[in-house]
Amino acid sequence: MSLVTYDVIVIGGGPGGLAAAQGAREAGASSVLVLEREDKTGGILNQCLHDGFGLVHYRTPLTGPEYAHRARQEAVDAGAALVTGAMVTRLTPQRQVTAVTRRGLLSCQAGAVILATGCRERTRGAIAIPGTRPAGIYTAGAAQNLMNTKNLMVGRRVAILGSGDIGLIMARRLTLEGAQVLCVAEQRPAPGGLERNVSQCLYDFGIPLCLSCTVTKIFGPKRLEGVELSRTDPQGRPIPGTGHRVDCDTLLLSVGLIPENEIGAQAGIRLDRATNGAVTDVFLQTSVPGIFACGNSRRVMDLADFVTVQGRAAGANAARFLQKKPLAPMPPETANAMAKGLPRPGVTTCILCPKGCRVTLAPDGTAKGNGCPKGEEYARQEATDPRRVLTTTVKTAAGHLLPVRSSAPLPKGALLPAMETLRHLPPLPAPVPFGQAALRDPFGLGCDLIVTGGEEEAG
Repeated sequence: MSLVTYDVIVIGGGPGGLAAAQGAREAGASSVLVLEREDKTGGILNQCLHDGFGLVHYRTPLTGPEYAHRARQEAVDAGAALVTGAMVTRLTPQRQVTAVTRRGLLSCQAGAVILATGCRERTRGAIAIPGTRPAGIYTAGAAQNLMNTKNLMVGRRVAILGSGDIGLIMARRLTLEGAQVLCVAEQRPAPGGLERNVSQCLYDFGIPLCLSCTVTKIFGPKRLEGVELSRTDPQGRPIPGTGHRVDCDTLLLSVGLIPENEIGAQAGIRLDRATNGAVTDVFLQTSVPGIFACGNSRRVMDLADFVTVQGRAAGANAARFLQKKPLAPMPPETANAMAKGLPRPGVTTCILCPKGCRVTLAPDGTAKGNGCPKGEEYARQEATDPRRVLTTTVKTAAGHLLPVRSSAPLPKGALLPAMETLRHLPPLPAPVPFGQAALRDPFGLGCDLIVTGGEEEAG
């Protein structure tokens, strides 16, 4: 079988891979191919209906599908070729890539390869929770995919283990869809997600956060009937005799992410034994010359924006490698620059950017703690009329799900009534193009529902 030759091949079409393709083309690579195993590029962003993406890179709040749309368009405009439905099965140290595609087996020779393979979730087996093996136990990402892309409700009485951002966001999503989230349990003494997500996703809806607490047993022969929650000591170990039962039909696990590097391991790249992340130098080059890695395949990052910045750098260095030019160090990593912890009483956690400034309003209306004037404006708004952008899906008559967001923030108290209104509306007669209004002022509050995603790409 003859080899098709490309200057750069990017494995993975999430935000890191799309940015890497753009960076490689802009740095002079003449042919760049992105191989994505799913039917649509954008990676996990396509199922992340919530906003808060793009605050760093694009300087505007975007939902996950909107961020993916921009990243995809930038890669295409730069001249990269995107192939979806392409599962890479082999990578050699000589940078030969084999993929199974809709059109058959594809064998390629690359001048440089970029690994943008992202990460996967830890499962129940990885944390060894004892008990039976009933239906109703999901990773948070799997539940998010079922709800946001397939319109399948995973449960009605839900417990969540782990307070990472995806667990927090799913607590809000489930609540908006009518489920009762009984608690979010966290083994450590502080939440793992961003403080602004603790505030928006739990405190907005009165969802209990149980710190220093973990699931120690599963109940139910066929469908989950309950879990046992136990207190943990400072080392995170369950304390005997502290367990109590919580009756629930669903358990979501948000217990960490693992960089996905099986393909890179085939080529002999060195992996971090503790994290499974690809080990790179400051130029994002792995231990195998000409193979680069970026984003969550290196280390799990807090924001897609930082993945994009790193992907651009990896792509540019892959092009420089081909041109035998000096490589450039990657930008400083800022993935841990945001506020994490518990929101403080009397203090507003600003959600306008990832820094999560803690703003305090004095009785005279002056603010302190805000890093910019917008933080002061947000704190005043939050004190008098708190508002949130509503993100959800609407269904078409053909059975497609369209991700949507409100064109303006709604009063916080109107979110649940708005979702109840949507549940009683008929399906849209036809799909609506990206960026257009799917529904005009459906809640009588002066704002529309705007489509944030589109149909699947042709592979």
